[in-house]
Amino acid sequence: MVLHRISQLVAGLSLCAVTACAASNPTSSQLNQLDSVIDNALTTFHTPGMSVGVIHNGKVLYAKGRGYRHLNNKQPVNADTLFRLASTSKAFTAAALALAIDEFDLSWKTRVTDILPEFQMQDPWVTREFTLLDLLTHRSGLGGGAGDSMLWPEPSGFSRKEIIHNLRYLTPVSSFRSEYAYSNVMYITAGEVVAALYQKPYAQVIQEKFFTPLDMQCFAGDLTDAALNNVAMSYGHNDERGIYAIPRNSIDGRELVSAAAGGIVCNANDMLKWLQMWLDKGSSPDGQQILTPAQIESLQQAYTVLPVSDTDEEWDGTLFKSYALGWRLSDVSGIKVISHTGTLSGYQAYVALVPELNLAVAVLNNGSNYGARGAVMQHILKSFISPSDKQDWVQRYVDYQDEREQRYLANFAPPTGSGDVILDPIAYAGEFADTWFGTLSITSKADTLRIASEKMPMLTGSLEPFEDHTFVIRWDNQNAASDAFIHFDVNTQRQVTGFSLYPFTNKTRENHEYRDMYFTAKDSEN
Repeated sequence: MVLHRISQLVAGLSLCAVTACAASNPTSSQLNQLDSVIDNALTTFHTPGMSVGVIHNGKVLYAKGRGYRHLNNKQPVNADTLFRLASTSKAFTAAALALAIDEFDLSWKTRVTDILPEFQMQDPWVTREFTLLDLLTHRSGLGGGAGDSMLWPEPSGFSRKEIIHNLRYLTPVSSFRSEYAYSNVMYITAGEVVAALYQKPYAQVIQEKFFTPLDMQCFAGDLTDAALNNVAMSYGHNDERGIYAIPRNSIDGRELVSAAAGGIVCNANDMLKWLQMWLDKGSSPDGQQILTPAQIESLQQAYTVLPVSDTDEEWDGTLFKSYALGWRLSDVSGIKVISHTGTLSGYQAYVALVPELNLAVAVLNNGSNYGARGAVMQHILKSFISPSDKQDWVQRYVDYQDEREQRYLANFAPPTGSGDVILDPIAYAGEFADTWFGTLSITSKADTLRIASEKMPMLTGSLEPFEDHTFVIRWDNQNAASDAFIHFDVNTQRQVTGFSLYPFTNKTRENHEYRDMYFTAKDSEN
């Protein structure tokens, strides 16, 4: 009943009030300040470069790059510079699955095991009932981000087959279909459903179904050598280091295992082609029907209720939010906006459709602070939806982030221990294996314990004694992973039998990336 009511509300917003629409028909002159807004956002949020596209009534009003795609040689960004799309990739996966459902005479209620017999969740009933629709709606029962440890930090040593196999080891935190919890691994599974149905690799399906007919120079798989001539390097920032490169997430030409969830590479010019297709009811500029109107309706209707925050209400007058399939739905000042963000260390993306105004916007950048994309998107959308809104959105995001930081600092105190452990540190060395995550090796080098992952090469670090049988893992690459506790178990013979990992925090957290891992000593008799 709730979802039905939301669907009615969304449908009711498909035609905005005449007065609102009339007031929201800006000309390109209203975007004259966009260059300076972008430049301000790049400087304020420590982001090297950004590419932005705006298309309105079928006319490209803005398609530019600002700043740099690579800081070392000051290579500028332009509208053809390639960025990682991060989670804005999900709309491609959802659309490909919609095509496959129709082409192979299936339905959204088709069970995943009918296509992938190896698919298995921890609960046998959930396994049997899991449908194609369930792959895309973020209500699997798993915790938010469950399984992401198999994807990031890049490069991942897990194959897609292994990722799907390991779903059975992930413990639910809610009942099936009861709560929203964001899931990348389910979109990877959806990508493999597409590949299985078409008997082609996922990247090839995306190329044939979308990129080729829309003339998009984008990539779900390996990049061409020519394309690598105009890619954006990934960057992060902190107060100690300033702006720094994140090579592990850079676009190096290779397909990512996470492509279906967040690994597609594209540029602002071609993203406008993709977005315009949605506004044109699935039709390409030459009249080819890429998606049918019925498919678009299925993909862009409300399925999972999302909370409306105080900030949503204050900034946008939002009344509803929900997740569709690869898209989020909400209203801004009474007008429906269909959008999605993408977040990856070193890349930020934000795409939005406003069907009532025949408007689409794409924002891509190579920084790690969401304030840059958010401020630019707000400036653009408000220019069309609420032209009288003259707020400085860069400053609004600065104030918002400052407030959140102060709240965090007020509640944060780093854990403290004696700095001593019970056994000789060398006693904790050895090889330890988890059922699905693989082996972590602990070795002694120059009186320091070192840890390394067999599957995830970026996970290397040093163990710092904390207390009792607990150490703190100080990861070598602090951008790749946050410090963690490692707590060893010891038997009555004072032999180390295994260990668990926990977030490095004073607060007990039930849902975290390590909750389903337990590493057993390979030479343990237990």
